[in-house]
Amino acid sequence: MADSAELTDRDARAERVTQAYAGNRLLLALPDEARAALKTGLSLTALARGQVLFDVGEDVRNTYLPCRPTMVALLVVTAEGREVEAATVGWEGALGGIVSGGLKPAYGRAVVQVPGPAFVVPTARLDEMRQRFPAMGDLFTRYADAMIAQMMQSVACNALHTIEQRCCRWLLAAHDRSGENVVRLTQEALADMMGVQRTTVTAAAKVLQVDGIIQTRRGRVEILDRRKLERRACECYGQVEAHFGRLLPEIKE
Repeated sequence: MADSAELTDRDARAERVTQAYAGNRLLLALPDEARAALKTGLSLTALARGQVLFDVGEDVRNTYLPCRPTMVALLVVTAEGREVEAATVGWEGALGGIVSGGLKPAYGRAVVQVPGPAFVVPTARLDEMRQRFPAMGDLFTRYADAMIAQMMQSVACNALHTIEQRCCRWLLAAHDRSGENVVRLTQEALADMMGVQRTTVTAAAKVLQVDGIIQTRRGRVEILDRRKLERRACECYGQVEAHFGRLLPEIKE
């Protein structure tokens, strides 16, 4: 039987592991055995604003698991080079070879919008671990389903809702992922992701600022009134959050 000193040391090690992986809720939700096995291929890196993690047609060799406040946009790129956001990933998830075994051509472009830390693992290693640990495979498959729902809702939102509503939806999602009232994002970047002119986003942001909902500064948007922001957003934010909660209750706050 282990003595009290051994137990204390073991508890301390377990707490350090929990703190390390708490940066990404998908990692934290893994069974202990699976997370320990994955550790050998896992590394922590710093992602820079504008960094392209993979591009259209490239083999997805690595899977990224962002940590707060990092945010990565998955973009669809047109033949003319225009970009439109299909999904945004933060500390709640991952992007890369989530379902496939990697070495598959990417359909979109993954670009860092809010810089910060992220775990990275070779996709082949992740695929090996999913096969070895069924609970891990199930978790990532459910997350992939949630990502598809986010993309589908984004299509509907872009077609049916106003720029102001879409802007509010995006700011709510950014607020959730950053964990802070200040989101480090330029209006130009937001306009690019929404597929509109910067002046259009600037006009929408000005209305929200006059109404005391947000405060914009150079490269920053501060959320002043979350409840008002929720009321001004379309239903898309709530729909995606509800579906995410049903599929992945263990990684919701």
